[in-house]
Amino acid sequence: MTAISDCFKTLAQTNSCALIPFITAGDPDLHTTAAALQVLDTSGASIIELGVPYSDPLADGPVIQAAATRALQNGTTLPSVLEMLKATTPQILAPIILFTYYNPILNRGIDNFLLDVKSSGVAGLVVPDLPLEESATLLEPAAAMDIDVTLLVAPTSSKERIEAIARASQGFIYLVSVTGVTGVRTKIETRVSDLIGQIRAVTDKPIGVGFGISQAEQARQVKDWGADAVIVGSAVVKRLAEGTPQQGLESVSQFTKSLKHAIT
Repeated sequence: MTAISDCFKTLAQTNSCALIPFITAGDPDLHTTAAALQVLDTSGASIIELGVPYSDPLADGPVIQAAATRALQNGTTLPSVLEMLKATTPQILAPIILFTYYNPILNRGIDNFLLDVKSSGVAGLVVPDLPLEESATLLEPAAAMDIDVTLLVAPTSSKERIEAIARASQGFIYLVSVTGVTGVRTKIETRVSDLIGQIRAVTDKPIGVGFGISQAEQARQVKDWGADAVIVGSAVVKRLAEGTPQQGLESVSQFTKSLKHAIT
């Protein structure tokens, strides 16, 4: 059993919902990223999603795009992110999911990439521009190394496509709550409840909901609709970037605790 699957199994025993916060590696610097991972871990995160900054982040909204731009300007690279993780993951209980686009994986070579992320302590991957039709090239070698590759279900996905993604996705299924990019929304669309039901009808794998969740009340609503995990990105990234790094870390800690309290 993978670290992510084990996490969901443990949570299910107490009917608990997972909290999965997201931050961008290297914003404002990798030292702060390492500290933020530890803060998230001790403030209630079940799993942590770490974004590798990329020059053309098609799935990301303005907050995360800006964070990625700052990180790239600071010289953050995939090797430096993995080096930081290698030193940091032994101190963290929450499994780490790396959010990265497919091009850096191909450039490095799939086998080399997987070996590198495995040695850095990464437990899973989310690759938003990896199409289902080509996913086996990454899913199969990753599974052999106990690395979960989680696939995304869009609000516009057909019933047949939802079933195919549910069969292939590893660790859990990532339900995108809105059509479009990541970002803070003031309201979560009620159709998310129906989408959770559609996915639940075809699989017993955990379902995580992300994109647009920015408040504790929204996190609670998503849990009440039946989600197994709540994924919060832009709202965390925004807080980490405000003020000094220490002020950002304190803000992230308070926010994470409020989210955890809302879904407990």
